[in-house]
Amino acid sequence: MIGNLKPLEILLIIAVIVLLFGAKKLPEMARSLGKSARILKSEAKAMKKDGEAEDAAATAAAPVADQAGAAAQPVAPRTIQAAPGDVTSARPVSEPNRTTQA
Repeated sequence: MIGNLKPLEILLIIAVIVLLFGAKKLPEMARSLGKSARILKSEAKAMKKDGEAEDAAATAAAPVADQAGAAAQPVAPRTIQAAPGDVTSARPVSEPNRTTQA
């Protein structure tokens, strides 16, 4: 449906957006949207890295846990990293007790 828009319709939509929000507010909104997209992207990468690290740790820790009995190893708390250039939004993550289980 979006691909079927004609140039006149696109200009009309842009004009309505400018009238609703004002020309001064649009750059601020675009900056905010870009910052949110960067944060989302960095969080997705961090989650993917965590998942890969947990998978690797689980496969490496499984034989060790069998030899040591049922001893659980505590895991350090995680923090959410801020987007590049944003140092004010790093915060600790509250999670249930995370331990390596065999």
